[in-house]
Amino acid sequence: MPYTLQGRNVLITGGSRGLGAEIARKFAAEGSNIAINYHSKEAPAKELSRELESQYHIKTTVLQGDAGNVSDIERCVRETVESLGGLDIIIGNAGWTRFSQFDNLDDLSYDEWDKCWNTNVKGNHALLKTAMPIFQANPDGGVFIMTSSVAGKSLSGSSMAYSVTKAAQIHLMKCLANTQGPKSGGKVRVNAILPGLLLTDWGNLYGEERIAGLKNMAALKRETKLDDCAQTFVDVAKNTSWTGQAIHIDSGLNVGHM
Repeated sequence: MPYTLQGRNVLITGGSRGLGAEIARKFAAEGSNIAINYHSKEAPAKELSRELESQYHIKTTVLQGDAGNVSDIERCVRETVESLGGLDIIIGNAGWTRFSQFDNLDDLSYDEWDKCWNTNVKGNHALLKTAMPIFQANPDGGVFIMTSSVAGKSLSGSSMAYSVTKAAQIHLMKCLANTQGPKSGGKVRVNAILPGLLLTDWGNLYGEERIAGLKNMAALKRETKLDDCAQTFVDVAKNTSWTGQAIHIDSGLNVGHM
């Protein structure tokens, strides 16, 4: 039987704005209930919650939490189950970086390196670790999709710490897919989506010159369309033969580096 999304319960970290909000809309349009996690700005999360409930007649909940803090992650998983009545799909969309120069080893502090690691790598490990008993109890198991980046496949991105931790995140995804899936007695599919340049509020911080350069570098000579990228999360969630995959949605930016 196909894995339908109608009535599924979905937790999206970093789900209130940008790509996370668009992913929420895509799953809500499929009839899924949505838990919207945010870190510090409640208003956009509340606004999105109202939009989804009004337009798609689904259940939502809004959860504050730092996606790099294990205690917050555990609480968000628990509160998702309490509010929505279960948990079927996790989208690990939250990430952290700060624009800095690759060639300046002093440009990021070690505290910032730790924050990058905690959010981009350890936080995703904690998400699945916390959710595994729930997924194991579900008749159809669970789905875990991470938002990674083409920066994890090339020496690029907003910072060296971001590129390095995104590479580690991709390796984590493969480890989890192999060790927590049916081959090892688990019931979860794990994949990662690797966007290229997305012109969200955050992506626009690259500035006009850098954005033009990234567009020109891509095989399609344009940015990654936000709608296309968000739709891929839905497609991957539905596809029961997909696990352990790092899926580029980048307008050919990765091959443009070759």
